[in-house]
Amino acid sequence: QVQLVESGGGLVQPGGSLRLSCTASGTSFSFYPMNWYRQAPGKQREFVATITSPGTTIYTDSVKGRFTISRDNAKNTVYVYLQMNSLKPEDTAVYYCNTRSPLTGTAYWGQGTQVTVSS
Repeated sequence: QVQLVESGGGLVQPGGSLRLSCTASGTSFSFYPMNWYRQAPGKQREFVATITSPGTTIYTDSVKGRFTISRDNAKNTVYVYLQMNSLKPEDTAVYYCNTRSPLTGTAYWGQGTQVTVSS
């Protein structure tokens, strides 16, 4: 059974930090690029960061220098992390872990974890 499960969200003050985790299991995700997306209230879901299997990373401009994506590959489980520093109120959103099969194009999503940045 394919599963992506996020954790680590919460309430944090502006300037604070959070570390999100995603556990992807059920297939050979070690070869898949892994992504983080976010969706703020009333807005469309947007790309945040991606990391390929070898470790190449890409970030959306608004989080460059503040967020770091990383991964830990195991045989049938991949752990993906998003270290978020210098958080701003505009980072408030539900954060989703995502991947897509490079062979079939099938997309997989987690259930999301809420991040709220507020004083």
